[in-house]
Amino acid sequence: MKLKDFQDQFQRAILERDAAILELIPDGAHEGKAQLLSVYQDGYALRLIEVIRSDHEALAAYLGDDAFAEMARAYIAAHPSRNPNARWVSRHVPEFLRANEPYAQDFVAGDVAQIEHALNSAFDATDAPVLTMADVAAVEPGAWASLTFQPHTSCRRFNIASNAYAIWKAIVAEDDIPDAARSHEPVKLFVWRQDGTSMIRDFGNEEAMMWDEAAKGVRFGVLCEMLATFDDPDGAAMRAASYLRGWLESGALYTAHVGRAIDCETI
Repeated sequence: MKLKDFQDQFQRAILERDAAILELIPDGAHEGKAQLLSVYQDGYALRLIEVIRSDHEALAAYLGDDAFAEMARAYIAAHPSRNPNARWVSRHVPEFLRANEPYAQDFVAGDVAQIEHALNSAFDATDAPVLTMADVAAVEPGAWASLTFQPHTSCRRFNIASNAYAIWKAIVAEDDIPDAARSHEPVKLFVWRQDGTSMIRDFGNEEAMMWDEAAKGVRFGVLCEMLATFDDPDGAAMRAASYLRGWLESGALYTAHVGRAIDCETI
């Protein structure tokens, strides 16, 4: 057998637990060849579990070491690594937890995993320039109504249905972890990268609505109109400007355009 063919078969033995290679290797002086092969197979699995743990430290703390290791092994079996870069091996963990028993019964676990996945994704997002206050200040006052914004590549906006955000914060701060609870309404979370660090905060209902519509390309003038129907109409423009200022100071926007607009009626 050629060396490459042997290497390919050995790889299948590790990745897919294909035992065909046992016909090509002798027993060891003290251990049988099946047991020797299992050392490599278990070593590979343990390395992947270590990678998954490094991506989901809060989830590991929430589940506990033994339960996390058991979950990670089940995850690896369901989602074997297909990429030579181990960085992406854990990307399906939130979906796995929500879709498979017994993990789906724990409504917090999938949400904690989603928070950590969003933070990891924001950190790995493609670099892009950041829109600044100075950039926006240069826009002519008469053009503001038609101004549209594009989120930075690192931004992630999603909802969760539990108090996982409070649990995640308690774990990170090493505080007492609150009991798991379902939320009466969706918890609206926003993740982005600022100065090389992944950041997270929750949005109020109005700001979440404005961000979601702004991300679709809705004009700033229309956004102000939408805020006027959401709450006090007299203060709508001021609230819109306040939200926008916060996004700019956080580095959450990539660029702005004048005259490339989408009306809310077309969404």
